[in-house]
Amino acid sequence: MNGSASADVVDRDLIAGWLHARSVARALPTPVADHGGWRVDTRSEQEWCRYVFVDPAPAIADLAQSIMQPKVYVKLCQDDAVLRALLPSKWQICAPSWMMTAGATPLAETPLSDGYLPEVEIVGNVVRVAITAADGALAASGYAAEASGVFVYDRIVTSPDHQRRGLGRAVMGLLQAQRRSSASREVLVATAQGRALYTSLGWSVYCPYATAVIPDAEP
Repeated sequence: MNGSASADVVDRDLIAGWLHARSVARALPTPVADHGGWRVDTRSEQEWCRYVFVDPAPAIADLAQSIMQPKVYVKLCQDDAVLRALLPSKWQICAPSWMMTAGATPLAETPLSDGYLPEVEIVGNVVRVAITAADGALAASGYAAEASGVFVYDRIVTSPDHQRRGLGRAVMGLLQAQRRSSASREVLVATAQGRALYTSLGWSVYCPYATAVIPDAEP
């Protein structure tokens, strides 16, 4: 399925493949089935675990009622308002994001400005691209991984001092060149700022990706 998905036609296999590939890219445990969606036990300082759902369902409300602590994230492939309606008032909706899929045309190679050097590192099934500036500072970077029929792009970052120089586009192109199977769907999750970049590269919004969490208590 290319382009956007209507609210009731989100491809469950695509989301499962994306979540698996994302876990590979971040060296996280394999997602496990839970409450009709999936759970990833991230166990980081910022996030204890996350639950990902394709469809709104009463199980999400039941799960949210049982969670009392912060740093447990619930994510749903729907608009923020749909997720908000399923949650108790103590839950907070996070900044909006979107699941996006690549267009059919591969990215053209992006020449780098003088002084920038690209490096591509492949460790197992994970690709890391880093672009350094002339002074050795990290100017832009990103990761990718391929699993379960999905090639996921992850943590695409350009340093504020090096933005608007085509580095994000260059990182995406270098990562894309490492995709092994032409049948693997290219997927990422974008913030509002990232969405503008990826749209300019021919990507399309596939579905909204709402996130909620119980905020940390005030100190």
